[in-house]
Amino acid sequence: MKLSRASASATVLGLFLLLSAPVPPAIAAVANPDGAPAQDPAGFGPLDSAPPANMTPQQIIEKFAARETVFNLARQNYTFRQTVKVDTLVEDTNRIDGEYQQVTDITFNRDGKREEHVVFAPQNTLERVQMTPADFDEIEHRLPFILTTEDLPKYDITYLGRQHIDELDTYVFSAAPKTFEKGKRYFQGKVWVDQQDFQIVLVNGITVPQDKRKGHEDLSPPFTTYYEQIDGKYWFPTYTKAEGNLHFVAQEGALSQDVHMRNIVKYSDYKQYHATARIIYNGEDITDKKDTTQPPSNPPQNPKP
Repeated sequence: MKLSRASASATVLGLFLLLSAPVPPAIAAVANPDGAPAQDPAGFGPLDSAPPANMTPQQIIEKFAARETVFNLARQNYTFRQTVKVDTLVEDTNRIDGEYQQVTDITFNRDGKREEHVVFAPQNTLERVQMTPADFDEIEHRLPFILTTEDLPKYDITYLGRQHIDELDTYVFSAAPKTFEKGKRYFQGKVWVDQQDFQIVLVNGITVPQDKRKGHEDLSPPFTTYYEQIDGKYWFPTYTKAEGNLHFVAQEGALSQDVHMRNIVKYSDYKQYHATARIIYNGEDITDKKDTTQPPSNPPQNPKP
């Protein structure tokens, strides 16, 4: 998210935001990436930091990454609707003063190629910030976070413990990139993995690195993504909330600004695309295979803001 040219000009005239205390992350159970204290919300049990039973943390990591790899392949064979809403808010009243909306259907054409069809896109009224290619890339790739076996070498994954969330028993991990490759951005935060299905059911974190170069800021707020079990097999991302104050430093002829952002992304109407294409993993066709080794889990019931 970049500061818009119009917003920078407005500060010259003295029409700038009042500075305020930082907005808490979307879910208080996870410490803000800047180290702010956290509190456990309703539905979250205490974190048990004792070592897991019967499996080592590394074995759990490898098992859930393998399961996420299978899910990542399967998700590419589903159609769904993506609803994006990005708001700027007036800090003292919480009133929306600018908004970007877009509803997109992700489908397949007759040749089985993935397509995106925009079905709703009202006029963009954002004035203080502007959407950038990095924002759209984040919506597509990092908000619906998936950690595959291929991705594991890129991250330091640390076992934090076990935690009960609503009706789910989960393993909790922290994830941070080992290095930053030029031009690429990564997830940094906490990941909750279902102990039964070995899939991600909740993440809370932020995209890194944030571009904080003076005059070139491209920032995004911390976010939380919820997952729900679809078709009794896989946990799909269904809801993301990102909220926070983005700080833009003073530029030549313009004062610094803090812009309160609130972004909501919903992923809905998942349907498996039935065609001649098959999902092959480790040489096995898993397109229609159901996991019958475990009973289905219930999705988290934590109320979404």
